[in-house]
Amino acid sequence: MSYLFTSESVSEGHPDKVADQISDALLDEFLAYDSDSKVACETLVTTGQVILAGEVKSKAYVDVSEVARKVIADIGYTKSAYRFEAESCGVFSSIHEQSDDINRGVSREDPMSQGAGDQGMMFGYATDETDNYMPLPLDLSHALLLELAHIRKHEIELMPYLRPDAKSQVTIEYDEDGTPLSIHTIVLSTQHDEFIKAVDDSKEAAKAADEAMQERIKKDVIEILVPRVKEKYAYNKDIHSLFNNEIIYHVNPTGKFVIGGPHGDTGLTGRKIVVDTYGGKASHGGGAFSGKDPSKVDRSAAYASRHIAKNLVAAGVSPEVLIQVSYAIGVAEPMSIFVDTYGKSTLGFSDVAIAEKVKELFDMRPKAIEQRLKLLNPIYLETASYGHMGREPKVVKKIFKSRYMDEPIEMEVELFTWEKLDYVDKIKEAFGIGS
Repeated sequence: MSYLFTSESVSEGHPDKVADQISDALLDEFLAYDSDSKVACETLVTTGQVILAGEVKSKAYVDVSEVARKVIADIGYTKSAYRFEAESCGVFSSIHEQSDDINRGVSREDPMSQGAGDQGMMFGYATDETDNYMPLPLDLSHALLLELAHIRKHEIELMPYLRPDAKSQVTIEYDEDGTPLSIHTIVLSTQHDEFIKAVDDSKEAAKAADEAMQERIKKDVIEILVPRVKEKYAYNKDIHSLFNNEIIYHVNPTGKFVIGGPHGDTGLTGRKIVVDTYGGKASHGGGAFSGKDPSKVDRSAAYASRHIAKNLVAAGVSPEVLIQVSYAIGVAEPMSIFVDTYGKSTLGFSDVAIAEKVKELFDMRPKAIEQRLKLLNPIYLETASYGHMGREPKVVKKIFKSRYMDEPIEMEVELFTWEKLDYVDKIKEAFGIGS
């Protein structure tokens, strides 16, 4: 008997994601000028207003208003009609010094003794149902919005009415063994210009105009957007074949989505943590990510746990793996490391035995994680939209400019290091796979 499972994603223009991107852009600025910066920045965005708050310990000085405005402009909020616009919005900062009570638990004379920045439990997950070891419903949800953003920014003539705010949702039908059978439903809501006006002031005319806009957008989603996303999976016949004529579509189901972005809905940092991780297919720990430096283990240990899970699946330990790790504030060594293979491992190792191997292979002290995954670099803005997991690791050049610095800083950084399959051989050796 088959079952349905659903995941959602949100665009970079969604209010919560605007907040996430501002918080992570601030973090990157501090780390670029001082890699020892301790940062916990929260952002709230609403009509014409950005509010920044949090705690920072750093030798650097950052023009937070300038950073926030650049992020907002890059997303696409550049028109007064949006009621939230990069140049005119107010930016209020209430960022202050990090608490000494927290800092003394983190900073140590011996860097490897660095304590966790907070207590809590973190999870990492991987599955072999996609090539990037992510759950398929979430991967497709991200893919739809990434392509929609590309059209909005680079091929606007295809869908000239698009505005930055959007959400997607994909429901997959699975068989009893967890094999995807079909794409059951696609839900997509996109903010848009009011490109069809009512012929008069009557309710009937307004309804007719709204329906005409909805019909145009739905047609474009089905005939332009979805085929382009389908082609991105052409290399994977199993996923490519799931796109069929039986898919149920709900496009802008309220009928109209002109008012959106921070004007339509207040945005807050960390409010899309399930979008950021595994789309509900796996557990999420107690903390959000954006705006936090890697001494905060609710971020760094979540990345490390994903790194472990992905490499275990890629090595053939199990087709599906969940990792949990937990910490106490100010303590370097984790309280626990737990492994769940959902009874799918065929190697003859219990989950407890696999966890013991993981402890031997991966040093999960905060400083060790920072070093292994190169987390003390300005690599975080790119994580703040379209998911922190399942992304492509790559080296990029970044340039940071500040009116408070004589010269720009140019640096090469490696993005999404936790997605690298650099421990597969070590894991195979440890488990005797292929020997």
